[in-house]
Amino acid sequence: MLASSSGVIKELPSMTVSQREQFLVLNDVVFRIYSDFDACDIATQKFTYNRLFLIYKQLDYLTNGLRQRGPSLSSLDANRPWLCYWIIHSIALLGESVDDDLESNTIDFLGRCQLAHLGTSYAAVNTLVTLGIDKALSSIDRWVLDVGEMDVRACYLAISIASILNIVDDEITRGGIGGEPGSEAHAGNTYCGLATMALITEVDRLNLDSLMDWVVHQQGVEMGFHGRTNKLVDGCYTFWQVNLLFLFVSFIRLFMCFHEYRSSHEENAHDEDDLEDSDDDDSDENSNEGLLLPFSYHLRVRPVFDSLNLQRYVILCSMVLEGGLRNKPGKPRDFYHTGYCLSGLSVAQHAWSKDKDTPMNGDILGSYANHL
Repeated sequence: MLASSSGVIKELPSMTVSQREQFLVLNDVVFRIYSDFDACDIATQKFTYNRLFLIYKQLDYLTNGLRQRGPSLSSLDANRPWLCYWIIHSIALLGESVDDDLESNTIDFLGRCQLAHLGTSYAAVNTLVTLGIDKALSSIDRWVLDVGEMDVRACYLAISIASILNIVDDEITRGGIGGEPGSEAHAGNTYCGLATMALITEVDRLNLDSLMDWVVHQQGVEMGFHGRTNKLVDGCYTFWQVNLLFLFVSFIRLFMCFHEYRSSHEENAHDEDDLEDSDDDDSDENSNEGLLLPFSYHLRVRPVFDSLNLQRYVILCSMVLEGGLRNKPGKPRDFYHTGYCLSGLSVAQHAWSKDKDTPMNGDILGSYANHL
């Protein structure tokens, strides 16, 4: 028997530990947050939705973390390049940048951290590319790691680093995905696997139907995402799962374009003799027609998840008013969840968009100032 905050005793005879914890989080925390919010007047609701861009609080939290690590982060001492990545990436998502001294210190620090480790190498390379200045880019050692972890995440890290540095070759791509057969499906591993196969153009080897079916069923009743089936929602999976779904929609759009282009090509095949008889100037002009994108490329494709309610979960349940984001209500803020919650929020805002288009007003919860 469990007691809720309302004082009502509830019997949960057949629930697992995870299910009991999920019940308490949902009924005593998340749904209460939603209920209190829905009871507010419109002005209060608008202010709450727009609190993401109390930018100065977010920036204070992030830049202070980059300047000095508190004692609570001592366990992450070996992962300091990751802290740099989460913080710099979050600042970039907010449309801001660090000052010159902090930027230079970050580059110098990462230059001293280039060791043979896939995870921290990935974090360091992405941080330096995000900073983007010549000093940052020229500090990257362009080498490929020969040893490391043997799982699907390691494959993604290695291929991603090589892709960013433009050093992918046959020796790398022949290795495939070094996952663990029979292990439980997990959001992070699934994203790493799909992204790896996309980077080496081998997506067609995956069972995309079953992957899609698994991912879409991970959005919980509170509208956040689980990382594994029957586990609690965690704000960081806003990135891992939503980015998976965004990749799926990209594949669908490319699939539509391919079939539309092929159909159009077949319909016009009988005109080839006429094109061969045309003069050189006309041929040069017509030769550019194949560069025109098919009509379907320009369509807005409906996202396969509830984008606005996911944004609602992040803003109301993951965001901390003092700056930073967290796993879920009741948990402390940290740079990991700040980085991936903001990243997922950005992907959710762009879920309707194609390519690099900016989202429309209706795609973003709250005012357009929330745009990441």
